Amino acid sequence: MLDFKATEIAPSKSARALSAFANSDGGDLYIGISEDKENKVFQWRGFSSIEDANGHIQAFESVFPLGNEVDYEFLSLESNREAGYVLKVSVRRSSGVSYSTDQRAYVRRGAQCIPATGEALTRLEYRKGTRSFETHPVDVPIDFVSNSESIIGFMLEVVPSREPIDFLRKQLLVREGKPTVASLVLFADEPQSALPKQTGLKLYRYTTTEDQGTRASLVGQPQTIEGNAYNLIKDAVRATVEMMEGIRVMGPAGLEKVTYPEVTLHEIITNAVLHRDYSIADDVHVRVFDNRIEVESPGGLPSNITPETILTERFSRNGNIVRWITKFPDPPNKDVGEGLQAAIDAMREMKLRAPEVIDRGTSVLVLIRHQRLASPEELVLEYLQAHDEITNSVVRGLTGNGSENSVKRIFKNMIKNGLIEPVPGRSLRYAAYRLPVGPGQADDGA
Repeated sequence: MLDFKATEIAPSKSARALSAFANSDGGDLYIGISEDKENKVFQWRGFSSIEDANGHIQAFESVFPLGNEVDYEFLSLESNREAGYVLKVSVRRSSGVSYSTDQRAYVRRGAQCIPATGEALTRLEYRKGTRSFETHPVDVPIDFVSNSESIIGFMLEVVPSREPIDFLRKQLLVREGKPTVASLVLFADEPQSALPKQTGLKLYRYTTTEDQGTRASLVGQPQTIEGNAYNLIKDAVRATVEMMEGIRVMGPAGLEKVTYPEVTLHEIITNAVLHRDYSIADDVHVRVFDNRIEVESPGGLPSNITPETILTERFSRNGNIVRWITKFPDPPNKDVGEGLQAAIDAMREMKLRAPEVIDRGTSVLVLIRHQRLASPEELVLEYLQAHDEITNSVVRGLTGNGSENSVKRIFKNMIKNGLIEPVPGRSLRYAAYRLPVGPGQADDGA
């Protein structure tokens, strides 16, 4: 994310831009570069001296008093020192809500810095994790949770000397005389009856390798899985494994059964259920394609967690849910921050590529691809050891690469390097490739 401001901008206004960057995904602000937006022309018009930028720096330090999320750098032109100094301010995504000098929080919308007020501020606090919806009271009777079979079984197993209602109150799972979202998610037999669009999971099967599933490729109706988080996770993993039965993909030796490590499915579905934003009225979605599984969880990554730092940084949006589900017998998670790493390790053991985490802002998508660690070229050559020829569609099945043009480039490079050759006499529509036929060998394709 980039923005350019002339040196004439008031420090308070430049501070708003930094607040918006920090509350979004970070970015760089250049002060001293003017922009003619109509003609899309930029001009270097820097500060006469570094000291002239002190007012901006003081304003920025009030936004980031600890200095942990912002860096400053002065730039100059070697070819034209008279053009002055440009102040480059790099802002990282903040761990909490960042407020500008006017005590308002801003977010980035296109090229604008918009103040977050009312519901927008609440949503920002949920995303940053400074407020958690799991503590929100739900307007249902307390015995909806305190008399459930789930909590009675839990109490007998974990804290047999306590009464459920006393336990819920002491653990702050009751507020204003009502059970909280966390207490329903953990201990209600059917939390979906009170939170119908926030606590369920939808499972889909698409018979395609395309980027998007369509109604035409959808098999039957999406399967709805319900129950408290403990049962939801176990049932969802089991149903996903069952749904994969019978799926076949092209391998070097021909059609092969699709298999994914169950530990990978378990850890990623567990994370989707436990770390989702429960304030968003949407289900967790698990989509089973011919060449991948997608797990989408409502809510972007919390705090300053990014796909790049997700393995090294820790932050729990739903602290009570994560804490107490570890007390269940055979808990789905261990709360030691190693779930995603275990999922990655299990994929590598099966010679499959690591899952990919994508932060969409309003949701987190994890792609579990049935894609081998071997290079496409290696897979092509391995396939041709057992088959006379190979086509574009076969390579896409082998690699999980859905792009026809990308595979064409692979073929082109392999032909250039003498690894394969086109099968003679084929039109472009029916093009196929084979290992090179050496001198004196019969050319059956001629």
